[in-house]
Amino acid sequence: MAAPAASGEGVGTTSTNRRQPFGQGFLDTISTGWAERPEQSPPARDQAPFAAARRDAVSAAFPGKRLVVPAGELKQRSNDTDYPFRAHSAFSHLTGWAADAEPGSVLVFEPLAAGGHEVTLYFRERADRTTSEFYSDASIGEFWIGPRPALDGVAADLGIATAHVDDFEARDGDVVLDEDDDLTRFVSELRLRKDSYEIAQMELAVQVTANGFDDIVANLPAIIAHPRGERVVEGVFHQRARSDGNTVGYDTIAASGPHACYLHWTRNDGAVVPGDLILIDAGVEVDSLYTADITRTLPVSGRFTDIQRKVYETVREAADAAFAAAKPGVRFRSVHEAAMHVIAARVAEWGLLPVTAEEALDAERGGQHRRYMVHGTSHHLGIDVHDCAQARRDMYYDGALEPGMVFTIEPGLYFQIDDVTVPEEYRGIGVRIEDDILMTADGPVNLSADIPRTADEVEAWIARSRS
Repeated sequence: MAAPAASGEGVGTTSTNRRQPFGQGFLDTISTGWAERPEQSPPARDQAPFAAARRDAVSAAFPGKRLVVPAGELKQRSNDTDYPFRAHSAFSHLTGWAADAEPGSVLVFEPLAAGGHEVTLYFRERADRTTSEFYSDASIGEFWIGPRPALDGVAADLGIATAHVDDFEARDGDVVLDEDDDLTRFVSELRLRKDSYEIAQMELAVQVTANGFDDIVANLPAIIAHPRGERVVEGVFHQRARSDGNTVGYDTIAASGPHACYLHWTRNDGAVVPGDLILIDAGVEVDSLYTADITRTLPVSGRFTDIQRKVYETVREAADAAFAAAKPGVRFRSVHEAAMHVIAARVAEWGLLPVTAEEALDAERGGQHRRYMVHGTSHHLGIDVHDCAQARRDMYYDGALEPGMVFTIEPGLYFQIDDVTVPEEYRGIGVRIEDDILMTADGPVNLSADIPRTADEVEAWIARSRS
């Protein structure tokens, strides 16, 4: 990685072991000898009219108030390196500016006397090559990071008036995203129902994610051969995410053997051993920032053992029960309750509970079955993997399912390696099956149904990759 240049223009600029001064010859010639760069205004991107409708909804909800929606800033990873920038989800949702959004940008709703708002997107426009910023600033200089967009180009691209970020003025009394509860809640609830553009992006994210899972299955021999096969799983999926999307939507969980019992295992430093199961929870974030969230549990050897199959098919039964319960107008929590009825019934049937399934399902005194599935069954999904997280409970968990909602169904069973409440043959088995569901007026649609789900389908999937 190239060392940052000196920040000053003069020959005498103080140098360090990371910053060296420029010679006078460089300073005299750096601003000359460059070809003209013609400015071309692109057509408005596909999401521009959808983002405009979202801004109209925000404007109508906050009459007379100046609203400020920052994109966010770069975050330091170590010393002088930063994490890749990803704009705040609400900023991208309201602008349509996604993987190409700039750090430090601000969307401002300026109230008008006649009503409504004038909306302006402030960002750091490209610097002229005659300025020192072009070559001396490693965080924003085009010599370092490549061309930045021009004001007119972004205005045409997004259908929003633009201005240089230096012209943005923060004022007392502004309503600022993540500082004002009402604005933060509103823009989160605005994403509960997806429009047609968002649904198409979710379908795309699921398809690319499905391809990533195919890549993993195809690479199982190399995964098994490596002492840190979980990392190979992570790398194989990441290659698909970066080649066909923006990146992964969240840290990939590649949890083999007993690691599958840790719900958010992202260390991914273990071996992938034949005879074990590997739980893979992964999703591709496409360029629009919409992400899939899929989990499949695979028998590493290609065949489930009898006990693995019993646990796996119970989880699938719970997922199918949850799907059957998901209908327009029912409470979102009903999806989880349907899955829990199956989980409680089966673990009680296997003699793992000190009470009956009915007693375990009692809201006040039960819950014993949750030892083996502590997480929820569903969450909303979209431009965030856990989308709409700031929505009110009566709009989310206690809200009714409506057409346009996208959510997961992801029951599981996890028997920790040292859990003496279960027979030894169960210990170290962790299974989760997760699909992405679109609610329509006619009922739920499983967007990820083409990724093998049943035990027989999973075994056939692995067998095809080895033939």
